[in-house]
Amino acid sequence: MLQYPRIDPVAISLGPVQIHWYGLMYLVGFLAAWWLGRRRAHQLGLSPEAIETLIFYCAMGVILGGRVGYALFYGFEKLADNPLWLFKIWEGGMSFHGGFAGVLVAALVFARKENLRFFRLTDFIAPLVPIGLGAGRLGNFINHELPGRVSDVPWAMVFPNMGPAPRHPSSLYEFALEGVVLFAVLWWFSINPRRNGATSGLFLLLYGIFRFSVEFVRLPDPQLGFIAFGWMTMGQLLTLPMIIGGFAMIVWSRYLPINITKAAKA
Repeated sequence: MLQYPRIDPVAISLGPVQIHWYGLMYLVGFLAAWWLGRRRAHQLGLSPEAIETLIFYCAMGVILGGRVGYALFYGFEKLADNPLWLFKIWEGGMSFHGGFAGVLVAALVFARKENLRFFRLTDFIAPLVPIGLGAGRLGNFINHELPGRVSDVPWAMVFPNMGPAPRHPSSLYEFALEGVVLFAVLWWFSINPRRNGATSGLFLLLYGIFRFSVEFVRLPDPQLGFIAFGWMTMGQLLTLPMIIGGFAMIVWSRYLPINITKAAKA
């Protein structure tokens, strides 16, 4: 059994102002996407300044979509009782799937603005996402969130306020898979020109498989529990379409043209 590291969730405290590690992890993800996106701006034929606009759009999609998605998927009863609860972001609650939907909307708006093919743009965005996903999972771990189920594996940990039983550090599993592994695979895969939709499909497929698998050792959301078959969680239900859709996109992309790098706009 490993010792759970006691890290103060508050990174910086300046009087009444507190900056949490979880919020800083979002900043890390956006900055990483900004830096990596500027390095590959030539793949879309866009200027680095246009990439900054793209990252801003996506950041808004993550924040707004993530909050709305959490309210709809995980806190609908609270939302129905008090619609203003949606705006109480200080109480926490963000959903990957909601943020994912928000990014798709942002990508659609940006693609129309820049006259880009939608899947060409999502192929560009996909490798920029995993660092933010991994950073977010580290923020969950520091916040004592998303604890795993009871386990006797040697690396199990006793989580604060979760009783004496050791548990899977499931947020660290997600950090490794959704962050490190997913980034390495997508960055390598997208170095060379690929067919339209192939990188996006690979993102959907791998993220879906990783998330679906880790849910087996992660505690289900207490307000929902298991929602089907006595074992399926909301995370698995929302992720299953990603697996199916990702596989379908990879197959479909074989019939589409290869992305060709354009000259950057002035």
